[in-house]
Amino acid sequence: MITNRQLILPYAAPYLAYVGIASIPETILPMEISYPLRLIVVPLLLAWGWRWYCPLRGPRTLAGSIGIGITAGLAGLGVWIGLLTPFIGAGQSHPWSTTAFVFRLLSAGLVVPLFEELLMRGFVFRLALQWDILRKQQVTNPLHRALDEHSINQIPAGAWSWTAVLLSTLVFASGHAMHEWPAAVAYGLLMALLWINRKDLVACVVAHGVTNITLALYVFFTENWQYW
Repeated sequence: MITNRQLILPYAAPYLAYVGIASIPETILPMEISYPLRLIVVPLLLAWGWRWYCPLRGPRTLAGSIGIGITAGLAGLGVWIGLLTPFIGAGQSHPWSTTAFVFRLLSAGLVVPLFEELLMRGFVFRLALQWDILRKQQVTNPLHRALDEHSINQIPAGAWSWTAVLLSTLVFASGHAMHEWPAAVAYGLLMALLWINRKDLVACVVAHGVTNITLALYVFFTENWQYW
C-alpha cells in the first residue's frame, strides 16, 4: 500500500509548480511566456503522477456526472461573480493581451480544474476525512497515523464528514487572493457537494472547468477584467 505521506508529492507537485511559476514577477516572466510555460510543465507533472492518482470515475454514469458538472459550473459562475463583486476593487482592472488571454483561458479551463480537484477533493478532502475518523476513534497521533498507515484510496466514493468538507474548503480558499475568499469558500462547498452527490471527481473537474471558461469569456466580452 502506498501511504498518504508518499502520495503528497505526486498530488502537490502540479499545484506547486503552477503557483511557483505564477509567483515569478511579470517584469521577469511576462504573462505571454508564463502561461505557456505552465501549460507545458504542469501537464508533464500530471502525466508523471497519474499512476498514483485516485480514479476520476465513480459508480454513477459518466454522462450524468458531465451533465451535472456543466450545470454546477454555470451555477458556480453566478456564485463566484456574485460574491466577488463587493471586493473587485482589489482585483486587476487593465485588459490582458490577446496572447496572454488565450493561454490563460486554456490553462484555467483545461489544466487548473484537473490538478486542483485532484489535490483538493481527491487528496486533501480524503486525508481530512481519514484524520477525522481516527480522531473520533481517539487514537494517538491521528494525523501521523492517517499519513503513515492509511491511503486515500481506501476511502469509499462519496464518503464525507463535515470536518473534511470544512478543512478542504479552507485549504482551497487559502490558495486564492484574499478578496476572493468569500467566493472561494462558497465554490469549495459546491465542489464538496458534487463529490458527495456524484461520488466521483468527474463532476468536480467538469464544473471547475466550465466555471473557469465561462468566467474568462464573461470577462473578455464585458471587459470587466477586475473579475479575473
